[in-house]
Amino acid sequence: MAYWKTQGLRGSTFEEMINLTNQLYLQRGLGIIQKIPTPITPVEVNNKARIITSAYFEKKSTVDFIGVAQGLAICFDAKETNQLNLPMRNIHAHQVDFMENFRKQQGVSFLLVNFLSKGETFLLPSETLARYHGLAQDGGRKSIPYRDFNPDLIVPNKNGFPVHYLVAVNAYLKQPKEGKSP
Repeated sequence: MAYWKTQGLRGSTFEEMINLTNQLYLQRGLGIIQKIPTPITPVEVNNKARIITSAYFEKKSTVDFIGVAQGLAICFDAKETNQLNLPMRNIHAHQVDFMENFRKQQGVSFLLVNFLSKGETFLLPSETLARYHGLAQDGGRKSIPYRDFNPDLIVPNKNGFPVHYLVAVNAYLKQPKEGKSP
């Protein structure tokens, strides 16, 4: 059973920027994408500060966000890294499986990966993630290097959208099927 301590809030600023973007998408009629809460059971609570200080996860989560944008079903998970690579230990097999099954049902599934040291965010398609995950499981590289992220799938901060990932989704959809991997 997995336990959560206060470091469980890593990436919360990035997720808040995504939430703000999702609110703007809804207001402007571009889509409805929502954060999926991870079910937890509190173990320790600081009643004075009204915060949970320790908890365990009730079940495995799938992805952080799911919804529909302009008739297209999308799901994605948000990841941040201080390194010049994305460690595969931060991505669980059940998440990869969920995203791949979602994609096989004609949805678009991906990771949004924020490289803090570069100030850049990329869309990483689920089929690319699945390939790297498989290589890691077979004893290969345990991370995805920054250089392997597709520059065509960079997520801009523009038009008032802090994480305007629909721009990268559109770029991804325009790529030839064989070219969807970085």
